Amino acid sequence: MMIKLPEQNTPRWLIFLIDIGICILSLAIAYAIRFDFIAEPELFLESEWEQLKWAFPIFILVRALSFYIGKTYQGIIRFTSTEDAKRLFITIAFGSAIFALISPLRFYFVDDFYFLPRPILILDFLITLFFMIFSRFVVKLFYRETMKKGKIKKKILVYGAGELGLIVKQVLERDPKQLNSIFAYIDDNSKKIGKRLEGKSIFSTDQLAQILKTKEIDSVIIGVLNPNFENKKRVVDLCLEYGVETLSIPPVESWINGEFKVDQIRKVKIEDLLGRKQIQLSIEKIGEELSSKKILVTGAAGSIGSEIVRQLLRFSPAQVIILDQAESPLYTIHNELKALDDRGILTVVIGDVRNKARMQNLFKTFNPNIVYHAAAYKHVPLMEENPSEAIQTNVYGTKILADLSNQFDVQKFVMISTDKAVNPTNVMGASKRIAEIYCQSYNVQSNTRFVTTRFGNVLGSNGSVIPLFEKQIMEGGPVTVTHEEVTRYFMTIPEACQLVLEAGNMGEGGEVFVFDMGESIKIIDLAKKMIKLSGLVIGDDIEIKITG
Repeated sequence: MMIKLPEQNTPRWLIFLIDIGICILSLAIAYAIRFDFIAEPELFLESEWEQLKWAFPIFILVRALSFYIGKTYQGIIRFTSTEDAKRLFITIAFGSAIFALISPLRFYFVDDFYFLPRPILILDFLITLFFMIFSRFVVKLFYRETMKKGKIKKKILVYGAGELGLIVKQVLERDPKQLNSIFAYIDDNSKKIGKRLEGKSIFSTDQLAQILKTKEIDSVIIGVLNPNFENKKRVVDLCLEYGVETLSIPPVESWINGEFKVDQIRKVKIEDLLGRKQIQLSIEKIGEELSSKKILVTGAAGSIGSEIVRQLLRFSPAQVIILDQAESPLYTIHNELKALDDRGILTVVIGDVRNKARMQNLFKTFNPNIVYHAAAYKHVPLMEENPSEAIQTNVYGTKILADLSNQFDVQKFVMISTDKAVNPTNVMGASKRIAEIYCQSYNVQSNTRFVTTRFGNVLGSNGSVIPLFEKQIMEGGPVTVTHEEVTRYFMTIPEACQLVLEAGNMGEGGEVFVFDMGESIKIIDLAKKMIKLSGLVIGDDIEIKITG
């Protein structure tokens, strides 16, 4: 049975009186220590009371006023923190400092007695500080233990025995909503293996399989800032194999007010497993090219275009014009990006790249220095059924933008294309290939440098297989795969956009940059991992259906 604590806090006046009582008790203990606990009461009253009886009311008054000024009684005791302890130290020290100042004044100007003997002053300060802090943390500990009753205990393993892993442990153990027990740490660093961190053992990641097999671990939390991709993937794969929940924490820069909270822990996403080692960009060179420039991004409401805008804002451009014909998505993206736009450099333009007059007015108004052209129709089946739309947008829309870039002396035009433009076998791929050829042909007659970038499937982008599988899993299945042997190359949206910026910086004009997509992945393996990451069992909870 779970004990429900009263929602009302302890009355502030009661805490105030308890604190005063602690001060009286501390003073009594200070005198007892000074007399080695052997003084008879009569002897004490005879030798000390004459000088103490005048000091005692002032002692209580000063302590009470210092508590009132320091507001030590206003904190919620069960949530006492180091900040509260610091406030108590300052408040008690302030009162003791006043006693120290009053003592010589009484001695020289009143009755040849010190306000309080110096040993008593020191002992009283230390004992009062100890009891007041100790009492608050005892209440806090009692509250936590009471809240834990009736809750299911979770045994957690933390991947990363460093500073971040320690923060994860401390935050989890302070969480009043759940009963978390950190079993141990695992780490890649051989120098840490066999040691302990805050009483918890540190094991090697090579021992993970054995731990998961024998210790009934409920969750593994990845508490490493920049884990080695291969090691992280191995950890997550083992967790999936043994049916253990895998969680991760967000980057430090996204912590709320610089503080990590339990609510920010999230399940590992499939994108975390299909990426690659972190791409190292030429930040300085890209910054030199983009800084203080006016940049136009077409298709800015899409998954690729919006991520390009996010990354552009890092490089302090003079202005970023975000263009799209989709009103609602563009409104949503603009509201999201406002938090990153601390200088107010974003300009929203609703318009269709196929509208020549509208585009001409846009170039005339803003005169951009660099254009990132991400606007396109990209769904292969839809373009097979609507080929004229593919030509109108992907070919004619690109032609309009390329012509205007040449006319208005744009420094660089970066076109985002697709690997389906290589020996195209469908309308969408053919339309993008025509647009590529048109842009490349301009390099022999234009001051504008035209650069083309190609990549394949982008994880999480609109129309990719990931959202489809997520929808099918949420609906209870089945998850549909065309063939057991079908493979695809994947890249995350941030990776793809980083490479677009890198290629745009490297390009001298006329190049077609083809991105290294890493290793190909079986679609059926992707489906299996997504089902397991959702906490479901293949065959029991959800089916995988081969459609042919």
